[in-house]
Amino acid sequence: MHPTRKAVVTAAALLVMATAGCDSGAGATATHRRSSKPGCPTTLARAEQAVKKAEEANAPWKGPTTGPKAVHGKTLVYIAQTLTNPGVAGVAQGVQEAAEIVGWRARTLNGQGTPHGIRAAFQQALRLKPDGIVISGFDPAIAAEGVKKANKAGIPLIGWHATATPGPSKDPRLFSNVTSRVEDVAKISADWIIARSHGHAGVVLFSDTSIPFAKRKSDLIKKELATCSGTELLSYTNLPIPEANRRSIAEVRSLLSRFGRKWTYSVAINDLYFRHAAPALRAAGKDGAGAPFNIGAGDGDPSAFQRVNGKEFQAATVPEPLSEQGWQIIDEFNRAFAGAPDSGYIAPVHITTAANSGGALSWDSEGYRQAYRKIWGD
Repeated sequence: MHPTRKAVVTAAALLVMATAGCDSGAGATATHRRSSKPGCPTTLARAEQAVKKAEEANAPWKGPTTGPKAVHGKTLVYIAQTLTNPGVAGVAQGVQEAAEIVGWRARTLNGQGTPHGIRAAFQQALRLKPDGIVISGFDPAIAAEGVKKANKAGIPLIGWHATATPGPSKDPRLFSNVTSRVEDVAKISADWIIARSHGHAGVVLFSDTSIPFAKRKSDLIKKELATCSGTELLSYTNLPIPEANRRSIAEVRSLLSRFGRKWTYSVAINDLYFRHAAPALRAAGKDGAGAPFNIGAGDGDPSAFQRVNGKEFQAATVPEPLSEQGWQIIDEFNRAFAGAPDSGYIAPVHITTAANSGGALSWDSEGYRQAYRKIWGD
């Protein structure tokens, strides 16, 4: 059975251009020729096995099946880093959908992608005196004063991609941080490049180092790529997400000028980089189904699925189950309100390609809605 998939509506630092890498593999070209010998036989074998498992189309629900019944009459505020980040927007929709199921009121505030905007949104959230606040897609340290006030007022905080690790956090004090395990996402993204290139790739890595979660992810991707001696990291490019729309075209042009056909693969901490890179690649005469072969290490929004399905300058994505994670946030709040511990659930990694997507526009585990509704007593 194919997993339930539902389309969801989904999106500072100086630019740093740095290069790092290991021995370059011969024979990596824009036409993606494979060398007769892999660049890293042992690493390649392990990567191929991991990728095969992650590309499996079936994903039965392995999350919680028990928990407290739904409490009633609660209000939440969802503070979005920016609603132009499709992952943040997709989770917001999942939160709204699940909140309606349990009879809660959920309001979304847009931080506009700036520290000032995020702090203003947090202050507005506190003035609304909600029962819970979601910190979505930004470092809680940006709004440290607001976090302290919420903690002092006894308002539970739940993050989405707010810290580098899933689960509860003591500093900052979060009841839970909902996310896949960044180590798994980073590793499988790099493994996909190693496996697909047969151990010979020239890679550009895009990140937003202003977000601790994103920086950790990109650093881990870099580390995993380095396990293959035939993979060369051409550039580790810091491009803040709120600036990606404005700066991506110029950056892609610069990268093409610097590396030319040596640039055969790209990996980004968020799919939206390839939305903005596509026009520059197209203008340069690149084939949407050819090199550079691009993989997004999150978040798997509908536009990313469209690019993957249409083979338009994105070959793969490692999607977060965005709607499912929105539902998980509601479940975690319900546990907090009931005085129960967090669920401890972490979604497993999955790779979506045109070959296994079935034409869908999102990825969620099979049966999560039914499981949560049963827990809540709906």
